[in-house]
Amino acid sequence: MVGLATAFGSGAMTNSIDDIADDAQAFFVIGTNTTENHPVIGMRIRQAVRQRGAKLIVADPRKIDLTNFAVLHLRHKPGTDIALVNGLMHIILANGWEDKEFIKNRTEGFDDFKAVVDEYTPERVSEITGVPLEELQQAAEILAQNKPTAVLWAMGITQHTTGVGNVMSLANLQMMLGNMGVPGGGTNPLRGQNNVQGACDLGGLPNVYPGYQKVTSPEIRSDYARAWGLSDEQLSLEVGLTATEMMPLALEGKLKAIYILGEDPLMSEPDTNHIRQAMETCDLVVLQEIFPSETAPYADVLLSGASFAEKDGTFTNTERRVQLVHKAVESPGIARPDWWIVSELAKKILKEGKRQIGEAAYSGWDYQNAAEILEEIAALTPIYAGVSMQRLENGETLQWPVKDQDHPGTPILHVGQFARGLGQFTPVEHIPPVEMPDENYPMILSTGRVLYHWHGGQMTRRSKGLLEIYPEALIEVSEDDAERMGLNGSRRVRVSSRRGTIEAQAMVTDRVPPGMVYANFHFPEASANELTIAALDPVAKIPEYKVCAVKVEAV
Repeated sequence: MVGLATAFGSGAMTNSIDDIADDAQAFFVIGTNTTENHPVIGMRIRQAVRQRGAKLIVADPRKIDLTNFAVLHLRHKPGTDIALVNGLMHIILANGWEDKEFIKNRTEGFDDFKAVVDEYTPERVSEITGVPLEELQQAAEILAQNKPTAVLWAMGITQHTTGVGNVMSLANLQMMLGNMGVPGGGTNPLRGQNNVQGACDLGGLPNVYPGYQKVTSPEIRSDYARAWGLSDEQLSLEVGLTATEMMPLALEGKLKAIYILGEDPLMSEPDTNHIRQAMETCDLVVLQEIFPSETAPYADVLLSGASFAEKDGTFTNTERRVQLVHKAVESPGIARPDWWIVSELAKKILKEGKRQIGEAAYSGWDYQNAAEILEEIAALTPIYAGVSMQRLENGETLQWPVKDQDHPGTPILHVGQFARGLGQFTPVEHIPPVEMPDENYPMILSTGRVLYHWHGGQMTRRSKGLLEIYPEALIEVSEDDAERMGLNGSRRVRVSSRRGTIEAQAMVTDRVPPGMVYANFHFPEASANELTIAALDPVAKIPEYKVCAVKVEAV
């Protein structure tokens, strides 16, 4: 078995950045440190609050910078998002503040959903989340009386074993309030990396072809087989594996080779010791990168990819906007665009198997440029059907779905009706995180990024200016916990979980509540992912990066 590991996720903003910033009367920001991870959108939210008086509610265990602009900060316990949202919806329903017409005309499944929400009384929710009763009431009232409200989230919502349930809960909230298909509303996941949206759109997920067309559909399989010169039987109907599922299989001897493109599993995957063992076990590791990374020492073959500034093509950003990219500089040495490397590799693999796979499938890899690839994408991907290099060169800014060459694109999804017809309410129950504090590991660790570095830090740690501002890993520790541990001023701490130990400088701050510490994974000498747990959401298979139990000691 061969695995293909990439840094992709799923989901899409229903609305555009402009209409959210200009038309939302309120913002519910949950599980996103927007000003540090999406600074431009964070700036637009701040402007909306200050310049036109939009109401801002921030739900986050940490006191992130955006709380300084919020009318209300709901500081709920990590891993209690579903209980919090269910509790807010309970209050809205109890007061008759829901959008009855929207629910009646555009949704289904409301009664089953309501039966679950009815159980999340304010008292129960306050006990689960730690949010005071009066703040729950205030938040529900703001959401109900300021329409439209835009809901925004990021990996603080998705990176849980209940990540799918968290997202479903927020969709329930927006349907219940009638905030779907209107400017200034919607469900808006802020994508974690550049072109994550485009990568997902074009099949970088194990369960879909490009355009989110299911690999389990015989009809869709036939379309792709015909286009690629294959028989139906040569394309599988089985769902593939996510990166987080591949690593355990390597240790079981069921995955022999892995091809990694533009990802650094040794920095970004949970439980780093587990990843090291998996990399060492694989018979073949191929790494396609622009710089040597922490994963590079485990690679048998290194393929030199071109950076974003060295190639032509498109990116699709967080608001589904397809953006044209032109080469600004030539690539150094033997570096080549990713599409060229993959094409050449495919042709070499297929060369000896032409008879078995067919001449048409072999010649189908003879791309000359990115424009040819986009033509194939448009032919096979309904949401990109009207996207072409010519339109982009002419200055059009297209947001999918773009149904044909005359279609202007779709700035707001679900106007008039949902893609499935009626919006489906989904009952969702609160489930605690897999690993909670106990006597041996009495504190909670949560993880994320900081403004000055990005992901595994392979690019930002090569920037002298950024390193001068933020030169090393820092562990955020509350003032109460610092005093209890005997931390005086700037001191180092040792943080241990059941999977590993790191040491780093302590940052004593009120940003985290007592009982919680916060760490980033930008620095290999003290990466938070040495500690995180590889427990997965059962549907999306995303790890629970945001909650695990740790022990913290002064060094």
